[in-house]
Amino acid sequence: MAVVADHVGVRHLVVTRHALVRQVLTDPVTYRPDNALDAVTPVPVAALRVLAGHRFRLPPTLANNGGASHPGIRAAVADALHPARVDAQRPWLTGLLRRRVARIAATLATGAPVDLHAEVAADLPLLVLARLVDLPDAPVEAVKDFARAALELFWAPLDDHRQLALAAEVGRFHRVLRGFAATGGGLAARLRAAGHSPDVVVGALFFLLVAGQETTSQFLTLLLHRLTAEPAVVADLRRGAVETADVVEEGLRLEPPIVTWRRVAAVDTTLGGTVVPAGTSIVLWLARTGRDRAVVDFPDGFHPGQRGSRRHLAFGAGAHRCVGAHLARMEAGVVVDEVAPLLTGVEVVRPPWYPDNLTFRMPDAFVVRRAGRPVPAQIRPPHA
Repeated sequence: MAVVADHVGVRHLVVTRHALVRQVLTDPVTYRPDNALDAVTPVPVAALRVLAGHRFRLPPTLANNGGASHPGIRAAVADALHPARVDAQRPWLTGLLRRRVARIAATLATGAPVDLHAEVAADLPLLVLARLVDLPDAPVEAVKDFARAALELFWAPLDDHRQLALAAEVGRFHRVLRGFAATGGGLAARLRAAGHSPDVVVGALFFLLVAGQETTSQFLTLLLHRLTAEPAVVADLRRGAVETADVVEEGLRLEPPIVTWRRVAAVDTTLGGTVVPAGTSIVLWLARTGRDRAVVDFPDGFHPGQRGSRRHLAFGAGAHRCVGAHLARMEAGVVVDEVAPLLTGVEVVRPPWYPDNLTFRMPDAFVVRRAGRPVPAQIRPPHA
C-alpha cells in the first residue's frame, strides 16, 4: 500500500495485494462505493452547466450504490443478464462471428491488414447487450462514442476545453436515454414496474451501456492482442490441448480492461496494519492483484489452467461484483473459439494504444496482417 497524489493533488491510498483488495471489496460497511463514479478531474462550472442543460443526473444505482435500493436494482439487471438468457445468445453470436471471420480471413489472404478491434471487438458486446435488455435501434457508433466519452469524462485527466466537449456529448446521449427509460420495454420496463424513479432507470441504463459493453470490447481486443504473443497457447487451442475457458480466465487475470476501482473509507479503520482515516479515497489496483505471487505460481506468464488463475478480481468481488461476468465470459469464449485460429501466422502491424485513464484501458485499434508483408505508413502506431 502507498499514498499517492493524483494530477490535481488529491491523495489516495493505493492497494495492490490480492487479499487486501478483496477485503475492501467484500466489506461494504467499512468501505463504501460512494466515490466509484466520481470524476477524477473535477468538472468545471461551464461543463456542469452543459450537463445540467441536458438534465444529466447520475444517482446511486449500481456501482456507486451502497444504499437499500441496490439489491433491487441489481436483481432486475441480473434477471436481464441471467446465465440462461446469455447462453441462448451463443448460437446467434457464433454465426455472426463465423461470417466475420470468413471475411477477415479472405482479406488477410490478400496481404491486406485488418483491424481486429474494429472488425471483431468494438461492436459485438453492444449487439449482444441490445438483444438481452431490449435496447432500441441506435447507431452503433453513436453509442460507442457516448460510452468512450463517459469513460474519459469521469476517469481521465482532462483540461477544461476537453471536459466541455465531453459534457456536451454525454449530455446529448443522456437525453436519448431518458426518452427510452420512460417508454422502453425489457429492462427499462421492469425497473419502472418495480417503482424506481426515472432518474434511477436512466442511471442503470447509463451504467450498463458503459460497463455492460465497452469494457468487454476492450477485453476482447486485449485478449486477442495477448494471444498474438502466445503462439504456443494458440496452437494448443487449435488441437484441443487447453480449454477455451482457461484461456479466457488467464486473459482476465493478465489483461483486465478495468485496471483500478475506488472505494472510500466510511469509518476510521486499519487495513493491512495501515491506519485509514474515515473519508480516505482508496484506489484498488485490480490489475496488479492478478499477478500476486501469493495467488498464482507464474504471475507474469500466460499459463491457462494454472493454480489461482480463476481467483483474479477482474470482475471485482462482494455485493458489487460485476453482474455481467457470465456475459463477458460467454462472449470472450466465442471470440477465442472463432477468431484465435486467424492469429496463426500473423504479425502485429499496429498494437493497441491506450489513452491516460485511471481505471479503463481503451484500445483504439489492433491491426494485424499475414507475416512478411510491408507495413503501410498510415497505420503505424501513433507514438512509435
